[in-house]
Amino acid sequence: MSTRIQQLSDRLQQVFGAKLKANVVACNEVTIEVAASDLLSACETLRDDRQFAFDQLIDACGVDYSEYGSSEWSTEKSSATGFSRAVDSSVNARLRFGDEPAYVSHARPRFAVVYHLMSVSNNIRLRVRVYCESEHTPVVPSVVGIWSSANWFEREAFDLFGIIFEGHPDLRRILTDYGFVGHPFRKDFPLVGHVEMRYDEEQKRVVYQPVSIEPRVLVPRVIRHDDRFEKETPAANEEKI
Repeated sequence: MSTRIQQLSDRLQQVFGAKLKANVVACNEVTIEVAASDLLSACETLRDDRQFAFDQLIDACGVDYSEYGSSEWSTEKSSATGFSRAVDSSVNARLRFGDEPAYVSHARPRFAVVYHLMSVSNNIRLRVRVYCESEHTPVVPSVVGIWSSANWFEREAFDLFGIIFEGHPDLRRILTDYGFVGHPFRKDFPLVGHVEMRYDEEQKRVVYQPVSIEPRVLVPRVIRHDDRFEKETPAANEEKI
């Protein structure tokens, strides 16, 4: 672990104290967690305090933890169980239209927003995570007033996850259509979507209609630990010639 990384973690703990719900150093990176009510004050300190000087917001993204820790593909061997999970909805596959996924219960809230900060003067990065208190109406304060680059990042998280950023100057969809239904990065969003579009010759316009396909995955995803992808030896090449 880098000494500078550990020093940053220690300084954060000294400055914010009990406001930090988590302060983790992993993979030579620091990740802190704050409550939504403390987000704006914490971000202002991270930007204005010269020992931090996180003057750039590199990215802000939403996270859906509803199925965190679960896996539809937990096997590394080709087996009947691993195969059936891809095609049989009775074993919690998420690949059929209209099926309800089985969620794993966790102590953590479902939705979170993660901010990636950069200090140019100190040449160091920081990750800040804040959880939304409500699953049904996920809300966190907007940090556009602190870093203007958050504008489109927050709109993207709103569009794809349905997270509301309170105080955002223009919170509307940015990637999907204006009439799009749902939020496609949520874990309970159908893989084929809710509707499909086509051009209607009679009406001379694009129309929406229910999805007409039922996707199936017939090949299990198997991780094979063998030498099939290793480079061929010169002797093997000579035999082929």
